Amino acid sequence: MKNPEVLFPSDATSSAGARLAVEVRNASVVYETADSPVHALENIDLDIREGEFIALIGPSGCGKTTLMRVIADLERISAGQVLVNGVTPHEARLARAYGYVFQAPALFPWRTVLGNVTLPLQIQGYSRAQSRTVALEHLARVGLTGFESKYPWQLSGGMQQRVSIARALSFEPRILMMDEPFGALDEITRDRLNEQLQQLWQRERRTVVFVTHSIAEAAYLATRIVVMSPRPGRIIKVIESPLPDERHLGMRDSAVFIEVAHALREALAEGHHD
Repeated sequence: MKNPEVLFPSDATSSAGARLAVEVRNASVVYETADSPVHALENIDLDIREGEFIALIGPSGCGKTTLMRVIADLERISAGQVLVNGVTPHEARLARAYGYVFQAPALFPWRTVLGNVTLPLQIQGYSRAQSRTVALEHLARVGLTGFESKYPWQLSGGMQQRVSIARALSFEPRILMMDEPFGALDEITRDRLNEQLQQLWQRERRTVVFVTHSIAEAAYLATRIVVMSPRPGRIIKVIESPLPDERHLGMRDSAVFIEVAHALREALAEGHHD
C-alpha cells in the first residue's frame, strides 16, 4: 500500500524536531462477529509529535474513534504496534498520560461543577483541599470561575462540555483526547468553544487528538489533519496546515483557510472513490 499523500508540507514547521508522543505502526483492528469479521482499521501508520493538534476526520464508521481509543488503551489492536510516550498505551494510561473528553459531557447530575471535577482527583488520592485547589484552577482555565456550585442541569450544553474539559485537564495529562466534543452543539456555541479550545492549546501546548466530522472545525483547529477512508479505516491523506499556530475565527474567510478546506473536501471525496 502506498504512503498517504501529504499536502502543504513545506509550510508546517511548528512541531518540527519535537519528540514523538504517539507512534502507530501497521496497526489493524478486526472485530470478530457471529457472521463475519469486521475490519475497523487497516495498516495504520501515524506519528504524532509532542505539542501537535491532530484532527482525525472521515465518514461515519471509518474508525476515527477506534483509532483514538486504541491510542488511549480503550481498544486493543489485532496487529501492529502502538507506543505512547515511548511505552505501551496501557503503561501510558497507568502513568495518567491521557485526558479524555467524550461526545457527551458525562457529568454526574447530583454533583456540582466543582464536585464533578474533583471526583477523579480524589479517586487518585488527592486530599479534599488539594482537589479543590486544582479543580478551581482548571475551571478558571476554561472560563467557569463563579459556576463551581452549579449543577450540570443548570448549565448550557457548551458550559457542560467545558466542565468535561476542565475535568480531563485536572490531572495534567500530556495528551488530551477529544471525541467529537462539540458535535451536538449549535453553530454559535461550537464556534465559541472552538476559539476557546484553540486559545487553551496555544497557552499550554498539550498534544491534542481531536475527532470531528466538520471540515471547518478540522481546518480551524488542527496543525495537521489526518483524513481516513470508509471502513476498513485507512489513512489516505495528511494535510499539514499552513495556517499560523495562533488563530482567530476571522481566518475562516481567508484564502489560505479556504484552500485548506477545499483540499480537505477533495480528500474526503477521493476516499469514497478509492
